[in-house]
Amino acid sequence: MQLNNIQTLRATLVCETGLHIGGGDTALQIGGIDSAVVRHPLTQQPYIPGSSLKGKLRSLLEWRAGVVGDTKGKVLSHQVYQDLKDAQKQAQALKILQLFGVSGGDKLSAEQAQQVGPTRLSFWDCKFDEHWLAQQGGRVQTEEKAENCIDRISGVALHPRFIERVPAGSRFDFRLTVRQLDGDSPDLLDTLLAGLKMLELDGLGGSISRGYGKVRFETLTLDGEDLQPRFEQLQPFKHTTQGAG
Repeated sequence: MQLNNIQTLRATLVCETGLHIGGGDTALQIGGIDSAVVRHPLTQQPYIPGSSLKGKLRSLLEWRAGVVGDTKGKVLSHQVYQDLKDAQKQAQALKILQLFGVSGGDKLSAEQAQQVGPTRLSFWDCKFDEHWLAQQGGRVQTEEKAENCIDRISGVALHPRFIERVPAGSRFDFRLTVRQLDGDSPDLLDTLLAGLKMLELDGLGGSISRGYGKVRFETLTLDGEDLQPRFEQLQPFKHTTQGAG
């Protein structure tokens, strides 16, 4: 097994609706925000953690592969992959393990480790696009979105909460690297792109069902090669009927 190349996939991630990825450690203040967005500790600018992107993409691909029932809702493990009886499910599961890696609890033999190999994808935290940020005067003003539960009989709003969001129109610098190993299938890139397309169709962050977190990718490139036309034509669920992706 030999590492032949490390490619860089880049794009601009555009927020089509307000985005909320919670910071989780902000102290609550009376009259203040109930749930703040995650911010860089030095710049205090909102950003998108690479871990959020990795987790969402992996989750979507596991749902597409049909293995979530087999994993009982947990992250796909090598043991579950081995126990799969359906050949198509198993092929998809192997690609997911190759792209995103296996957990520390998985005990692989030398042969199994050779088949899966090291994790191919490395995600970067996404900061604001520098050119767009300069147009905003170097600072982005977040928005407060009020969320309520409405009493069905009285029509009164109950338990209002204020959620901080990165506003629609915000642009982030999206980047990840892809390790290319000797013998890797071209289908690995197809699987990654399918995950990104599903992210567009679904959403990122919290409260997606309420309209938050709708995003799109622009100017998608791999080592400078334009992938945007290919990405725009991608049908991520085509593999379920034709065995591709």
